[in-house]
Amino acid sequence: MAGQMSSFWMYAIVLIYLAVIAYLGWLAYQKTTSDKDYLIAGGEMHPFLLAMTYGATFISTAAIVGFGGAASIFGMGILWLTFMNIFVGIFLAFVFFGKRTLAMGKNMGSHTFPEFLAQRYQSKFIQGFSGFIIFVGMPIYAAAVMIAAARFIETTMGIPYAASVLIFATIVAAYVITGGLKGVIYTDALQGTIMFIGMFLLIVITYSILGGITNAHQALTDLAPKAIETFGARGHLGWTAMPVFGSPFWYTLVTSLTLGVGIGVLAQPQLIVRYLTVKGPRELNRATLIGGVFIIFMTGVAFVVGSLTNVYFHETQGLISIQAAGGNSDLVIPIYINQALPPWFGYVFMLTLISAAMSTMSSQFHALGTSISRDFYQKSLMNDKPGLNTMLINRVGIIIALLVTVWLAFTLPEGIVAAATAVFFGVCAAAFLPAYGLGLYWKGATKAGAIASIAVGFFFSLFWFAFVQNSNLARIGLVEKSILSAPWNMMEPIVVALPLSLIVMIVVSLMTKPSDKNHLENIFKGVRGSSIGGK
Repeated sequence: MAGQMSSFWMYAIVLIYLAVIAYLGWLAYQKTTSDKDYLIAGGEMHPFLLAMTYGATFISTAAIVGFGGAASIFGMGILWLTFMNIFVGIFLAFVFFGKRTLAMGKNMGSHTFPEFLAQRYQSKFIQGFSGFIIFVGMPIYAAAVMIAAARFIETTMGIPYAASVLIFATIVAAYVITGGLKGVIYTDALQGTIMFIGMFLLIVITYSILGGITNAHQALTDLAPKAIETFGARGHLGWTAMPVFGSPFWYTLVTSLTLGVGIGVLAQPQLIVRYLTVKGPRELNRATLIGGVFIIFMTGVAFVVGSLTNVYFHETQGLISIQAAGGNSDLVIPIYINQALPPWFGYVFMLTLISAAMSTMSSQFHALGTSISRDFYQKSLMNDKPGLNTMLINRVGIIIALLVTVWLAFTLPEGIVAAATAVFFGVCAAAFLPAYGLGLYWKGATKAGAIASIAVGFFFSLFWFAFVQNSNLARIGLVEKSILSAPWNMMEPIVVALPLSLIVMIVVSLMTKPSDKNHLENIFKGVRGSSIGGK
């Protein structure tokens, strides 16, 4: 009877949740009457909605499950990523990137990130190529989020994995296709609130189970010999200490997890478009504090709890977390929730994970659809031919993106969540960040410099990932071994590709024809301190 009651309430909660999501999607559909509504939510969003949609889009099952599981291996050192998320992903992003993006985007009438770059540099090629990069790279990240959500639905509700993928994808696509970015933002606000409540309860209950903050962290420190016994050869010194400098664990923690995601957030297309959804810089200022608090509770809690699961599993089973999860770090958090926490919290956490996945994926589908339809097909391939049904094209693009993502969800391997996130964030940083960042501040940044930088950042990242880092192609037998030895083969592509892309951007810009002065005056109109240098 208890099991039936649990199943009844579980399904009831999910159905109520989906009904509210459906209502918000319908409400957004009713208010979506133009391309501006569909692409940037009308450009008049409230600061709270901006902060919640930005945070909910930023934080997915990758952060909660994937990186929480990674924290069970690497320990509290991964909290440097939380610092990067707040300082770089919120403060620098909103204050130094967001305000200029908003002002310049309104001057140019931009509706997508590739369109923003294209208008800044007067290049349809940049818009098409950037849209292509997003469409090629983002489905891997989107599929990783979908995999985590579908696996959780499978284990919690007993629905087969294939059906979970299809149901989940259909629900997300429905309100994105109909409501556009308004549908995404309305649902993100609800989902972000659920996520905040869930993570707050998770940290409180975890410390209660482990005897309080002091006892929990002291117990984790005392487990250092167990960490050294298990991972010492790779540089582990314990879950409350950083790995040995220059060791494999150190390179993974610092260059991949911390720098790859911490810096890559500045060049995430699905996040950058959020700046264009508010009226002015005042709204961005008000959203900064809300966003910072949200990120602390999302990543900070996930990373701390992920580390502390080692204490729980060691005290109850004599194992560390990765052993209790059978070697799959993506299972650490779900197993901990099911075994350690009260049954009622399973419902809360189920909604937390579903909300995290849906909020991120809805933004991913929106970005993917607009990239392939508006940026690649409509603006670049068709040269903005008159008479095109732009809203229909965008919706078709989302359907294509959905099909690709679902296919990947059935083909990608297990344990891909954190790795896929770091790779996509790093590729975006190397390809887009120099052209985007310098384009905001330096009038001397040129079209040729931007094209060269984007191309070098993208292709060099792929080259490094395939032939250098961890011998990725060697693993599947396409090459014999990495072309470079340690420490190079332990570094994330962003460490080399981003500086190279930045150098190319500056050098080529200095050597090529400057942008039209009248064009620069128009797009920098009303932007304070609009030039650092220039020609």
